[in-house]
Amino acid sequence: MKSLAFASRNSKEILRDKLNIGFGVGFPVILLVLLTLIQSNVPVDMFKIETLAPGIVIFGLAFISLFSAVLISKDRSESLILRLFTSPLTPADYILGYTLPMLPIAVAQTAICYIVSFLLGLKLSFNVLLAVAVSIPAAVLFISIGLLCGALLNDKQVGGVCGALLTNLTAWLSGIWFDPNLVGGWFRKFSNLLPFMHAVNAGRAAMAGNYSKILPELAVVAGYALVVSVLAVLAFNKKMNSDEI
Repeated sequence: MKSLAFASRNSKEILRDKLNIGFGVGFPVILLVLLTLIQSNVPVDMFKIETLAPGIVIFGLAFISLFSAVLISKDRSESLILRLFTSPLTPADYILGYTLPMLPIAVAQTAICYIVSFLLGLKLSFNVLLAVAVSIPAAVLFISIGLLCGALLNDKQVGGVCGALLTNLTAWLSGIWFDPNLVGGWFRKFSNLLPFMHAVNAGRAAMAGNYSKILPELAVVAGYALVVSVLAVLAFNKKMNSDEI
């Protein structure tokens, strides 16, 4: 109940920032439309709507990190966190309270991408619903990354880390635009070590009906999400016991 009350407050704060929400939802949709138009004129297997849509979904979720990072860093800069530390909330309660309002936004963003994909030629099937479900661990991962950065960095620094660095890492190391296997070498190995490509592969496997391939890919994403969530709680706990917020 404590986390839910805190989550309710955070939901109102998030909904006030209509510009960032609009950009986070609208930019992936614009990319989806543009790349589909390219596919219609210059056919590329990577840009087929069945392959492209799950990749754009994961790329769009990267913006969720920025939302969560800005929210928590803003609370820190305004000393709201300092006042909240007098409440009975634990570090885990705080992280849960920041995470819960972000999940509906992430699911809505994912659903909008797939709705637009239907208009662009994607066939309606059960696999689309499965792909939406498969994206949830990735959403938790990106939210947790944002909360970790927000707990450690100020509101100006999170813009560079979550806004520029993370979105570029997601774009180039996830296999959305090209197959990392084509580059090979250290690039392919590095991409495989990170969770972004596995998140995209899980969504594409769900869309293609390759159910046996979903869990191995999803396990990597869920493992990263769990580790980063724990790190976010530990970072928040350190801030609670520190003289500097």
